Amino acid sequence: MVGMMAAAAAPSPLYPIYQQLWGFSSFTLTVIFAVYVVALLATLLTVGSLPDHVGRRPILIAGMVLLGVGMLLFVHASGTGTLLLARIVQGVATGAMTGAVSALIVDLAPSPQRGSMVSSGAPTFGLGFGAALAGALVEYAPWPRYLVYWVLLAAYVVLAVALFYVPEERDGARPPAAVLLRSLRPSLGIAPQTRPVLAGLVPAFVATWALGGLYLSLGSSVVGKLLGVGNHFVVGLVLAGFFVPAAFSLLLAERLPAPRRRVVGLALLGGGVALTVLGVLVTSLPVYLAGSVVAGAGFGITFLVAMGAIVAATPPRSRAQTFATVFVISYTAFSVPAVVAGLAVQGFGLRPTLVGYGVFEVALVLVAASLAARQQGARRV
Repeated sequence: MVGMMAAAAAPSPLYPIYQQLWGFSSFTLTVIFAVYVVALLATLLTVGSLPDHVGRRPILIAGMVLLGVGMLLFVHASGTGTLLLARIVQGVATGAMTGAVSALIVDLAPSPQRGSMVSSGAPTFGLGFGAALAGALVEYAPWPRYLVYWVLLAAYVVLAVALFYVPEERDGARPPAAVLLRSLRPSLGIAPQTRPVLAGLVPAFVATWALGGLYLSLGSSVVGKLLGVGNHFVVGLVLAGFFVPAAFSLLLAERLPAPRRRVVGLALLGGGVALTVLGVLVTSLPVYLAGSVVAGAGFGITFLVAMGAIVAATPPRSRAQTFATVFVISYTAFSVPAVVAGLAVQGFGLRPTLVGYGVFEVALVLVAASLAARQQGARRV
């Protein structure tokens, strides 16, 4: 999981280099980011259930091969077209592997609770690790445009070989082709008893994932152009400063009383965003980094609480469809606001766009907090 998500973040510290080299706009940059999300979502909704029918190992090995192909495309990139293709291949690989690797983690964990926590925290840790690794190699190693992709390619070769030795949990014979074809049909839906819960959580899902999308798409430009950071490793560390706390905040959430988790998560998310905006306005990297860490912790806690509420409200037989719907909401928020921000940069500039995005985020947090208070009050009646 960490290796898979590291690839998603690895290009982020390199985006300003590509932008300078090939002269594309901030809008194009966000589109390059967004096609990954679109490909991921489309694959997740179609191929995502295949591991239940053909086994996890073949899907994971095929995904590693695709990730390797994506790395080779980045190495040989000669313009925006190749970058778009590389991101699409990455998205397809990640979408195909997500369900299988999450199930594998739960299977290999000492307890279902520990497996669930690892599968929840590993993606954001992987994003932070990938950004930091890319930044370090770009700044201090030879072949700055290529080495991170060669390193990840080597890791995927090793992982693909190791997967041949992972026990396969699937029982029984391979299902007929008709069953496999039916499994490719996207299945969306929300159980009736889950609808009011999900409706109250939509602002929280949008606030968390829209912020993550901004960091992965325009985050490097913000740190480099607005905060004057020319060191690519520092840029990668700032991106990691958002995603890594999102992973480890799950440990903090465990120590909090359940009724307080949503309040704490939203407060950290909104407060962190406000700090990052302040850091941009006063051109202070320490303030911006502090805000990123706080917002990242809020991201992790808020998303954990929201998913926990969905699980608790949804009957087991309806969870697959409901989770698919949640993924659609989350990944749409992950990509669309970032693309809109990229378009806004062309018309208004990077700093005003970031301030406006921060206002949008804080407004979503306030709406989410209001809905949470209303739901809490309704439960007491």
